[in-house]
Amino acid sequence: MSLLIRNSKIHGSGCYTTAPIKKGTFIVEYTGPRLTKKQADAIYDTARRTYLFGLDDGKHVIDGDGLAAFINHCCDPNCEPDEIKGRVWIIAKRDIAAGEELSYDYNLYDGDLEDKSICHCGAAKCRGSMYSEEELELRAKRARRKSNSKKKSQPQKNKQATAQFTNGKYVAERRKASSRRHETRMRFSSGEVLEVGLGWNK
Repeated sequence: MSLLIRNSKIHGSGCYTTAPIKKGTFIVEYTGPRLTKKQADAIYDTARRTYLFGLDDGKHVIDGDGLAAFINHCCDPNCEPDEIKGRVWIIAKRDIAAGEELSYDYNLYDGDLEDKSICHCGAAKCRGSMYSEEELELRAKRARRKSNSKKKSQPQKNKQATAQFTNGKYVAERRKASSRRHETRMRFSSGEVLEVGLGWNK
């Protein structure tokens, strides 16, 4: 297969074919050392770019060191990866013309919530991220839970207590106040109102 690496219109360097490729062709194998996820995390914890390909067992990755590692992500790709008997192949998803850049959908998963992995493919149906659609849904749910958790943990501030006696019953409510001071308003059946200071908000 005639492949070459040159500047990509998608991102950085890309892998191009110099000859037409038929749909279903096994184009190139994704090669490199096999690492456990733990090993990969230790090596690339602070790296800005990696060439790791996750295997189906969910425990190992390939640390790409060949041409396939330069194939960029695209939300509307012309190739697709397939793991066959422990080997990962990049296969033509459709007929590919000479001079085209090869691409496949990375379908990333299990990344840090802060890592957006923005996609630059420019496809008409680009989802804006290299994460899979399923992963994006999970990340959105985690982000909502994190946001709600922060809201619940925030202390209530600038509240004023209002207490009222009505027909011998004590009714209390909370309301917003512009002052930092707590006050209790106590209304008796006679209509008399007594305000008592209770202290200050921190």
